[in-house]
Amino acid sequence: MQAWQVHENGEPGEVMRLADVASPVPGDGQVLLKVRAANINFPDALLCRGQYQVRPPLPFTPGVEICGETEDGRRVIANPVLPYGGFAEYAVADSAALLPAPDALDDAQAAALHIGYQTGWFGLHRRAGLEAGETLLVHAAAGGVGSAAVQLGKAAGATVIGVVGGSRKAAVARELGCDVVIDRRSEDVVAAVKEATGGRGADVIYDPVGGEAYAQSAKVVAFEGRIVVVGFAGGTIPTPALNHALVKNYSIVGLHWGLYNTKNPKLVQHCHEQLTELAARGAIKPLVSERVPLGGAAGAVQKVADGLTTGRIAVVVEEAAA
Repeated sequence: MQAWQVHENGEPGEVMRLADVASPVPGDGQVLLKVRAANINFPDALLCRGQYQVRPPLPFTPGVEICGETEDGRRVIANPVLPYGGFAEYAVADSAALLPAPDALDDAQAAALHIGYQTGWFGLHRRAGLEAGETLLVHAAAGGVGSAAVQLGKAAGATVIGVVGGSRKAAVARELGCDVVIDRRSEDVVAAVKEATGGRGADVIYDPVGGEAYAQSAKVVAFEGRIVVVGFAGGTIPTPALNHALVKNYSIVGLHWGLYNTKNPKLVQHCHEQLTELAARGAIKPLVSERVPLGGAAGAVQKVADGLTTGRIAVVVEEAAA
């Protein structure tokens, strides 16, 4: 089969190499899946760089989220077990963790439903307790993680403020349904949020960026607000001032979605049922901005690493094999 492999750590566009390799052999409790589409996530870039919390042995195939096909023809969503990731014609996954792909979504959309939307659902509902009528602020609102949070926030009845970088991404955020869009490159984020909320601030802030975005969040979080820390795509891990959280009476909430797979997998299944229902009635639909064949995976991962994308890029493997 064809698979992208990383033999040394570095930038994805430089270290990912397409090769003909033997199909992986699943172990106990695992299943071999034919990859129909693989969604590109920022962790794929971190894996290539050797900067992710998981470091698979070299060489490995990146690709942490797929829509695949079982031997009996079922279409499923899975997180491949590294080192046999999704940027290949076949991948390995834990059989107990397979989720049915929603009929309402095509392969590329289904591949993009899992990590970003599960993270958004757990972050907004399980950790932050977002309620209808509250104001949700989403950083990087046009990105893969942010776009999911925007859609989930709107589905929950929240007023959504999206922060983006650039006019192109601002247009995407509006199309996603943001009630207010703030371009951090041309606007004062803090002033704009205070103006949009009448000085009250945002009840829930969803932050996959860190760095300056977090500093802005602390300035605009409302009384009894919740800042959900999802990641640090901006490259800087902030150091919160806990005295500030005390004085303003807000919560800083961490979210490591992957822990639920081991700590409480039934919640992951419940979340998937909720997401499937939302997809069926059109309340959420992954924004797949680009679909590339298997041969274009390395360049696509590099684009995600460089922050040049909106929504998700999907590697559509069947098209590559056709």
